[in-house]
Amino acid sequence: MTGVYGEVSWFCCGSSWGPCGTAGHGACGTCNSGSYQHAWPNTSDACHAITNPEACGTSLSRRGCGFKHYTTNRCTGAKIGTTIADCGPQTDLFCGETSCCGSVCGSNRLIDLTPAAFSAIASLSNGLRPAYVDVV
Repeated sequence: MTGVYGEVSWFCCGSSWGPCGTAGHGACGTCNSGSYQHAWPNTSDACHAITNPEACGTSLSRRGCGFKHYTTNRCTGAKIGTTIADCGPQTDLFCGETSCCGSVCGSNRLIDLTPAAFSAIASLSNGLRPAYVDVV
């Protein structure tokens, strides 16, 4: 597998869960905060036009709703498989943003996990973690 280094964050969608109230069900219509799902910046032409990951020097493969990615928290080695349920994060708004744990750092948001998925690999209070995302 090949992948890309960057940051992982979390977001709320769908039914109320943990720190989230009720929200929309995302670009795919299936997103739920309590499920192992994620938002990906290149799910469609319209999504890519909004997120523009290339502005940060990152080229991300086009993947549609339901595609499974594996995200590894580089601080702990914890890994989770999640499926695409939304468009995001808006990568171009976070160019140069960096999160670190010790000497391990990641820059530029690549993927937003639902709270359930993020909490399986890190504490929600961390908000951001250096990550590796398998993109094949």
